[in-house]
Amino acid sequence: MSLTKHVIEPLQNKGSFVLVLNTEAKIDGQAEAMLQALHSRSTGGIKHHLKVLKEKGAENFMEKFYVGYGHKSIGDCGSATVFVEGVSMLAAKAIQDWRLYSGQEASTRYVDFSKQTFLNPHKTKTGEKILENWRNFYLKIQKPVQQFLKEKYPRKKEEDETIYNKAIIARAFDITRAWLPAGATTNLAWRMNFRQFADELMMLRHHPLKEVQNIAQQTEKALRQLYPQSFGHERFSKTEKYNQYVMQKKYYFENTKAKDFQLLFNNIDRKILKNHQQEMQKRPPKTELPNTIAECGVVGYEFLLDFGSFRDLQRHRAVAQRMPLLTMRHGFNPWYLEQLPLDLQKEAKKFLQEQKKLIAKLKTDKFVKQYYIPMGYQVPCRIVGDLKALTYLVELRSTRFVHPTLVQQILKVIASLKKLFKKDGLILHIDNTPNKFDIARGKQDIVEK
Repeated sequence: MSLTKHVIEPLQNKGSFVLVLNTEAKIDGQAEAMLQALHSRSTGGIKHHLKVLKEKGAENFMEKFYVGYGHKSIGDCGSATVFVEGVSMLAAKAIQDWRLYSGQEASTRYVDFSKQTFLNPHKTKTGEKILENWRNFYLKIQKPVQQFLKEKYPRKKEEDETIYNKAIIARAFDITRAWLPAGATTNLAWRMNFRQFADELMMLRHHPLKEVQNIAQQTEKALRQLYPQSFGHERFSKTEKYNQYVMQKKYYFENTKAKDFQLLFNNIDRKILKNHQQEMQKRPPKTELPNTIAECGVVGYEFLLDFGSFRDLQRHRAVAQRMPLLTMRHGFNPWYLEQLPLDLQKEAKKFLQEQKKLIAKLKTDKFVKQYYIPMGYQVPCRIVGDLKALTYLVELRSTRFVHPTLVQQILKVIASLKKLFKKDGLILHIDNTPNKFDIARGKQDIVEK
């Protein structure tokens, strides 16, 4: 397929762009939306609607009913896929901070950070120095950490050497990612329906980061080129002003007095929960609780977690989460330092202090400073969910295949849930060896054959 058939819009950073995929389908997203809308309003049948589509096309229909009359549900019936390349970890998290986001992001295990661009929005030599210092230290500790892990977890006779080595390298990347700055660039895919794209872009164009604003503008521009009748929504000044206030003043979550872990509230109605006792008690492993249990209410937790592992936690969009502001006030997660050989631990601590002083000297706002802070620093995470969402989260994110710093906090959530709801019938199916080193991680790869 020729690349020229897709719609590509460049972003402000050199080499970065957004691409809206053109599948060259005979029935594209707009036409599919039209067909579904007609099917909901007419008894003519799908064959008749296909005939109308062939004769009249979907363009005028979408422009008139979806955009013009504001029948937003029609936008649910058509979808698009956008590829975003060369954007910061911060921008990726902003895009994914949407409950109905679907897509994938490049893993830090599979990116060559010796060549990957680190964004320097401050555009100073000091900013560049900070970023390159992070890169050099990250590359320097790769081999020593791998060797240290091999000594700590020697290969067993029955273990395949290739898979073992891949597991060691994966674990080393999981440790060393703590020294990668949030300004390191990544790639992601972004797939949603037209309605969700329009609604999210309406917020992202007011994001505190200029980079994210640029992504929103260029994504909307590209979507409008491929689907002009579906992305021409009128903008209302009062709505835009309100969204700007929400994003600029209320978007990032800060808690200067955040504790390591705390139960914020338990708003579960036990009288209603009693009606769901059998569903909780009879649920087998690898099976989710029914949606109906959401009627009982929600539970809220807050805890400190390094930004690197927050990236994993954020994938669970069934729970409500706040976007934490990345700062250095909550300290560097000690787990990462503990995984280094003793001589490197001392060097790493000294290096962190030196970098911290340089970052503090940057004359810019707290939003831009995030680009220069590495992902090993802790942020306050707040999650709120019903029992189905929380049960799914803790069972999936407490296994030996999950990053240990996230497992540490999830185990605390598990202990709390058991204390609160075990007597009500809640049963959790948990990995009994959550922190065990398992070479099966070496199989978790997507390889082109």
